[in-house]
Amino acid sequence: MSRQIVSIVGGKDAASAATYDSTNPARTSEVVARVGLADAGTFAAACRTAKEAQREWAKVPAPVRGRVIASIGRLVEANAERLAHLVTEEIGKPYAEALGEVREIVDTCDFFLGEGRRLYGQTVPSEMPDKNLFTFRTPVGVAAVVTAGNFPVAVPSWYLVPALLCGNAVVWKPAEYAAASAHAMFRLFVAAGLPDGVLNIVFADGAETFSGLELALEEGSVQKVGFTGSSEVGRKIGELTGRHLQSACLELGGKNPMVIMPDAQLDLAVEGALFSGFGTAGQRCTSLGTIIVHESVHDEFVERFARAVREARIGDPEQDVLSGPLLDQKFADRYEEYLTWIQPHHKVVSGNIGKITKDNPHRDFDGGQGLYYHPVVVDGVRPSDRLFLEETFGPIVGVTTFQTIDEAVELANRPGYGLSSSIYTTDAKHAFRFREGVSAGMVSVNNSTSGAEAHLPFGGNGKSGNGSRQSGMWVLDQFTRWQAMNWDHSGRLQKAQMDVAEITPDLDFRLS
Repeated sequence: MSRQIVSIVGGKDAASAATYDSTNPARTSEVVARVGLADAGTFAAACRTAKEAQREWAKVPAPVRGRVIASIGRLVEANAERLAHLVTEEIGKPYAEALGEVREIVDTCDFFLGEGRRLYGQTVPSEMPDKNLFTFRTPVGVAAVVTAGNFPVAVPSWYLVPALLCGNAVVWKPAEYAAASAHAMFRLFVAAGLPDGVLNIVFADGAETFSGLELALEEGSVQKVGFTGSSEVGRKIGELTGRHLQSACLELGGKNPMVIMPDAQLDLAVEGALFSGFGTAGQRCTSLGTIIVHESVHDEFVERFARAVREARIGDPEQDVLSGPLLDQKFADRYEEYLTWIQPHHKVVSGNIGKITKDNPHRDFDGGQGLYYHPVVVDGVRPSDRLFLEETFGPIVGVTTFQTIDEAVELANRPGYGLSSSIYTTDAKHAFRFREGVSAGMVSVNNSTSGAEAHLPFGGNGKSGNGSRQSGMWVLDQFTRWQAMNWDHSGRLQKAQMDVAEITPDLDFRLS
């Protein structure tokens, strides 16, 4: 019997307008959850409910809100294995990675429980006597958060934890194909003592979510939108919020480059490329897009990398594998299209392509009843190719060459994304030249393009986002507004820039 789940608004089950079956991509005949999908009106109503609840939640002292965040962390930690197994069951993420994803929620809570005592403002000196100036962080109000399902619990925690800590209420719309994982996480958050209406979860498809968000913005019941997903949808969210004089927090796609310098440790580079290219079956926003390898080491690197890919273990995500299935049928369909971008001038060096079947196996694995696809390495990619310029959400990595570090930086920036990047080198000059030239919001040296830590800023530029950042203290600027206060206790009206004492210098003075 699959789980039956619906939206929860103000602590109560909300009505459904349609249903969706979330299935196990490793065995597509298994329904993990039957999900009741809400309509636009329910989404907008959830935002109104959150607006009412937020007023009282904001009155709770920030250190007390921090203790609630601490409780969330402990609850997630106590339920880590169960939640990780659910993630693996629902989206096919290898269990070791799923357990690491759950650990990231705990790390995020550990960081932000202390921020409840550090939501600092400043006392600022005034230009006039008997007057004091202050600044305060205040909550934005209601945050509408829309997340993807490739990281169904970790990435949402980057929004939910700081938003709640800062005194906001949240309406969270997770991906339908990861609804069971999201629902389980929601229950853990609520068990920490959040009042009804402070956190609400709404399951809906994209069109109803967008319409509901548009209505909520028109009503003034949403003051911040957080979105993780494709660049295409991110543009629409940005346009919508811009019309209402808001700036969304956008974490979008990536075409993440990895540069291999002549002095790179090639075995280490192969290991990093394998994980960042094909971990989570290449379905991360930080997954490796194109390897930009120096022509002097190209042949040796490609030979080692292709061999590692051919020998990599693909299969049951509950086992010790590099990658499991694709997330959902819609992503498999899209990935099939990406494979058509392989052109005659390309060379597939990794072996078979397409879906893994009995007639097209990967080593001794025939794919069973799951959405398993061969990892693909395409050599000879040119800067004008779609494979070079566009995000390919799935297990496919391109390879191209360069001659100078400046050319490598130019190639890295050419697609116009700017999320993550990597360089393998033993020369500090190369590392820092790459860092200052690359447009990415995140740079790794001798490490993969994937692997965020909870206390560093996460986010991108260009097609990868609007410069907003998640994680660490930097995300506080997404969920608070600065408020300035001046307190004049002089007993008279003192006018700024006008009633200011003048001290006259002798600017003609010269040493004899």
